[in-house]
Amino acid sequence: MQENNTISNSTSFALASKVKDYFLLIKFTLSFMVVFSTVVSYLLAPNIRFDLLQVLLLFTGGMLVTGSANAINQILEKDTDAMMKRTAGRPIASGRMSVTEGWAFVLIAGLLGCYIMHTFSIEAALISAASLLLYGFVYTPLKKVNSIAVLVGAIPGALPCLIGWVASFSDASENNWTGGWILFAIQFLWQFPHFWAIAWVAHKDYSAAGFKLLPSDKGPTKFTALQAIMYSAMMIPIGMLPYMYHISGIVSMWILLACNLFMVYVSVLLFIRMDIAAARKVMFSSYFYLMIVFLSLYADKVRV
Repeated sequence: MQENNTISNSTSFALASKVKDYFLLIKFTLSFMVVFSTVVSYLLAPNIRFDLLQVLLLFTGGMLVTGSANAINQILEKDTDAMMKRTAGRPIASGRMSVTEGWAFVLIAGLLGCYIMHTFSIEAALISAASLLLYGFVYTPLKKVNSIAVLVGAIPGALPCLIGWVASFSDASENNWTGGWILFAIQFLWQFPHFWAIAWVAHKDYSAAGFKLLPSDKGPTKFTALQAIMYSAMMIPIGMLPYMYHISGIVSMWILLACNLFMVYVSVLLFIRMDIAAARKVMFSSYFYLMIVFLSLYADKVRV
């Protein structure tokens, strides 16, 4: 009896460990944030009404595609992940999961995710596939070549907004892409102060691993902080477009303006203080920014 309990406990522990490893493989928290913007962008489309089953299906498809892209990233970077304290515990870098198992997950999750997106629209499936390939096979290796990788990576990082919008397309719809590109632009610009703040905080680890992610070859400099200010400032006029194009109302426009001005403010603080504490403030502010912006847009959606 005791032996059976021991075997059962051991099996449960092994299963729990395997599930945890897959959560780490897909970078669940990051993937959730990405798919959150996909779902909200879908719900912002004028012809869409909230349907829990459709939302859950879109969320599942998005998580599979995003998880597949993140798994490619971890497979290709397994050696550099092992060098950094922050990432050494990832399943492939640590050796708990084989590269073969990782590629099997990439293939299954990627194909299934794109198939689910196809049930919404062919456009959503094609952009999902393009985003996966761009993130996994272009952005990931480019990180060790040139800091332009941040610009390249910002494209698949913002495509989830466009994917969510075009997922609303049907034969009966007008298939207007404008709203999707506006939401894409918001998330595209947001990534620069967000990612440079992360790269600032983790600069020593990234440099040791050979990653070139800051706009200056000299590391965290005034130039990097100035770039964060510039991109944060560009977010101000872009944040007014959802109101101007009748995607959402005037209340959300003022909320976006306040959020964008705050991002400029924390970026200016980084320029003045030039320390990790200020970079962390930019980083954490950017996390809250995305959630507040997209929820306010949806809450204030212009319903026709």
